[in-house]
Amino acid sequence: MSVARIEEVLRLPAEQAVESLLSLPESQWYDRKSARVSPRDLAVALVAMANAEGGYVAVGFHSGKAEPLNAAKLNDIRQAAIDFTYPTVRTRFHEIGWLDGSVAVVEIATGSAVHETAAGDVYLRVGDESRKLSFAQRRELDYDRGSEVFSATVLEGSSLADLEPGAAETYRWGIGASSVESMCSARDLVDEKGQLRVAAWLLFSKQPGAGFPNAHVRVLKYGSNERGAGSALSLLSGHDVRCEGRLTEQLEQASGLVEQWLPKRQALSASGKFGEQPMIPKSAWMEGLVNAIIHRSYSMQGDHIRVEVFPNRLEISSPGRFPSFADTSKPMTIMRYARNPRIARAMAELGYALELGEGIKRMFGWMRERGLQEPVYAQTSGHVILTLLADPAADATGLPKAAVTVLDLMRQAAVPLKTGEVSELAGCSRPTALRHLNVLKAAGLVVWNGESPRDPQATWNVV
Repeated sequence: MSVARIEEVLRLPAEQAVESLLSLPESQWYDRKSARVSPRDLAVALVAMANAEGGYVAVGFHSGKAEPLNAAKLNDIRQAAIDFTYPTVRTRFHEIGWLDGSVAVVEIATGSAVHETAAGDVYLRVGDESRKLSFAQRRELDYDRGSEVFSATVLEGSSLADLEPGAAETYRWGIGASSVESMCSARDLVDEKGQLRVAAWLLFSKQPGAGFPNAHVRVLKYGSNERGAGSALSLLSGHDVRCEGRLTEQLEQASGLVEQWLPKRQALSASGKFGEQPMIPKSAWMEGLVNAIIHRSYSMQGDHIRVEVFPNRLEISSPGRFPSFADTSKPMTIMRYARNPRIARAMAELGYALELGEGIKRMFGWMRERGLQEPVYAQTSGHVILTLLADPAADATGLPKAAVTVLDLMRQAAVPLKTGEVSELAGCSRPTALRHLNVLKAAGLVVWNGESPRDPQATWNVV
């Protein structure tokens, strides 16, 4: 049984419920603690989940066995959030009678502010771990958390009647809730008056575009590697499509178009036979598309997600930025951070995303498996841009490691660079940088643009 159906677990007879809680794997939303856990230590898991997407902590389990709690211990667990978290993490307490005591399940709601323990430490749930944030990470998370408020905003005058019955019922069944009303309450998709939050509207409403006309995905295909402009625009006729509707509908429509439009090449398949394969593995671009829909800034209502298909690459541009503590030059170190935790959790429980917080690492792995260049992330003032290139990895061409490093830095910069700027980025002398650039030029990986050999405005571009 999936953790997404833990609501069903809590309605099972005690023996079955305990067995299910023991068998569920620990994940982004589920953790187990021993009966001996102190309320102070339990607060770490409560804070970490509240700072992410919420979840459940089952208390009274150790080494594959249930350890019943006595009345005094149950009371300590009930008060852990009040005594050891700030602001107090919102929780619901579930008690399951077992043997001569009980086991407990603490349900944690997503927080709208950054929570900390009584010791002043901030934790974030990443996969099956509760990771402590540094001072800088905590400060930036505190700043970035403000954007989460938008997906939690209540739409005045809305109600459950605005939900599309089929979509709501699919999710209700998926998480094992007894009713759509209890589903919305359990996932904090409504306020105390039953009014919908923005997350619920975008996920399940009958008319998600009403009030959010730019909350859609636009898919475009170009005939050349450059967009061009005016009469030179390389956008193909009939290949500019807006995918609208609920977020799951947008994902289905957009992924179908990308799969259809992405160029294919003859390649050896896993079965040992040659056949047509997409130039970029579906698993990689699908991960990027799902992430864009889940993590875009829906408060930026004047823009939309763009998925652009070129002969040599795929680009996905999403409104918003990474958390300020994220280093896009080291994408593998970026921790999971859900700008829209209610949306992220729902999409994962509907089967459209994984909860392990390892999406970027998986994407890198899939591209490497195909011998392709690593994904490139870049940020503008208001967008995150993911580029998936169909070209072979540079290190597969036998290039010197230092030249490959220069190429990676240029991709991350995502703008034309002068030789001096490349030198500064790579931390080497200008002659050394020029030598590496000429190696890359000979390999057809970069081009030089200038009027003369001594042109001070000449730049280098990644092909």
